[in-house]
Amino acid sequence: MTSSRIVVFDLDGTLVDTAPDLINALNHILNREGMPSVPIAAARNMIGQGAKRLLERGLELDGRTFSPPDMARLTDDFIAYYADHIADESRPFDGLEATLDELSGLGYRFAVCTNKLEWLSKLLLDRLDLSSRFAAICGADTFGVAKPDPTILRQTVAKAGGVLASAVMVGDAGPDVGVARRAGIPVIGVEFGYTETPIAELNPDLLIGHMRELPNAVARLLPSR
Repeated sequence: MTSSRIVVFDLDGTLVDTAPDLINALNHILNREGMPSVPIAAARNMIGQGAKRLLERGLELDGRTFSPPDMARLTDDFIAYYADHIADESRPFDGLEATLDELSGLGYRFAVCTNKLEWLSKLLLDRLDLSSRFAAICGADTFGVAKPDPTILRQTVAKAGGVLASAVMVGDAGPDVGVARRAGIPVIGVEFGYTETPIAELNPDLLIGHMRELPNAVARLLPSR
């Protein structure tokens, strides 16, 4: 029996445009602490390294620093507010569901490998009626490591019932390219996500500008055997 070919997706900025709700949650905390809001357009590229880092970066914009206990409290407050508003404005990127249908019809299975917390990832995908699409949904807390540590990708692929030799990573930023390189699998970069360094400069194996381009890109990197 051969293992299924697995397409592993990052979540924020790859599957779902989560920036509006993440930045609204960030601004809720900033405003509560007497700091100005950050515009969504300016803050999109701060997303991708987890809730604590997003909050730290937002606070740094105003030159504020907090003690570790205060930072932990603010992070908990951020996560609680975000969880309550996780799908107010977040939506799948254009063409996602049709693309998943096409790839599924070709025999591919799907997994999520994200630096978002697992329960938040599942909550978001539940709210968007996408959870059932994925054989595994794994976050930074699932295995105790975050991207670009290759352990998270290796374990995600295994949990989805696949093997690395038949897997490809799809993501929008450095941690996605880094984790794929360290795990030894090909990586497709999406140009519509969140990254301070343009994804093309990170040298993924292939680039796509819209989800409709994904099936052809996957077929080039994971040809039928």
